[in-house]
Amino acid sequence: MNKLLLAELSRITEEEQRILEGRSGVDQTLYSEGSDFVITSGKMLKEGRLIRVRPHTRFVHFPRHTHNYVEMIYMCSGQTTHIINKTRLVLQTGELLILNQHATQEILPAGREDVAVNFIILPEFFDQTLAMLGSEQSMLRDFVVGCLQTADSPLSYLHFKVSDVLPVQNLLENLVWTIFHEIQNKRLMNQITMGLLFLQLLNYTDRIEAGHTSFEQEILMQVFQYVEEHYKDGELTQLAGRLCCDLTWLSRTVRRLSGCTYTELVQKKRLNQACSLLRSTALSILDVSMAVGYENFSYFHRIFKQYTGLTPRQYRVSSRMEQEER
Repeated sequence: MNKLLLAELSRITEEEQRILEGRSGVDQTLYSEGSDFVITSGKMLKEGRLIRVRPHTRFVHFPRHTHNYVEMIYMCSGQTTHIINKTRLVLQTGELLILNQHATQEILPAGREDVAVNFIILPEFFDQTLAMLGSEQSMLRDFVVGCLQTADSPLSYLHFKVSDVLPVQNLLENLVWTIFHEIQNKRLMNQITMGLLFLQLLNYTDRIEAGHTSFEQEILMQVFQYVEEHYKDGELTQLAGRLCCDLTWLSRTVRRLSGCTYTELVQKKRLNQACSLLRSTALSILDVSMAVGYENFSYFHRIFKQYTGLTPRQYRVSSRMEQEER
């Protein structure tokens, strides 16, 4: 991280100074409006704001609490220890932790060099992110949708071990700098940057540890990850063997929880990948068909038109015209 920015984030705050002098612990009135320790957006955000960045308060134990907003924690230096829904995890330098508004959290005391920033985010801030993620099923999209729901989400947190991924680090530092310095009229830019961050994170699903609310939801997330990595030739039979699950039970569970059959999930992934190749490469349409797992070109042509409303050739031409107009 930029040294000047890190120095700004490392400064001892008035709250931390009181804690160091032994005059107070966590002053819950700074965070919560009621007797229950629910940290509220009303206390943490200025009226009309959808997002804020603040340094995590060090030197004190934060007792178990919840939030009525989405919290994203980025570890700038050092480490912090969190207990989320009774699961203990250590957030290391460069790692990212995102909690939805239904997760419970407890944080052990951090030292002077353990500098983290908290993003306080209202769910509607993610509207642009959701649009950028598109309709393709993925763990990240499932998490964002869960953040927009009022009921408990199957995913309570995502822990990203991406400290060595430069594009992710650059996007996070950009967000921290822009929001921390309260640069005016940058809402759309920050929303797009968040969307770009999530698109980058899609490439690193193997670096995610997720907190689930049930065994079935954990299985579903593994199905999503399997489809992401093996959409070209992965079979549900092979996945059932990997997971030591009954094939019939797994098939029914996927359909009940996702609203799609395994075959439909694979088809969506293949067709979205085909769209991407048609937009960004000069591969022939036949080669695109083969690249995403369809050896029968006529079948690919038919289902692609059903999915997009256009033939593959029409889709490529339309995409190129849109790019030229920008």
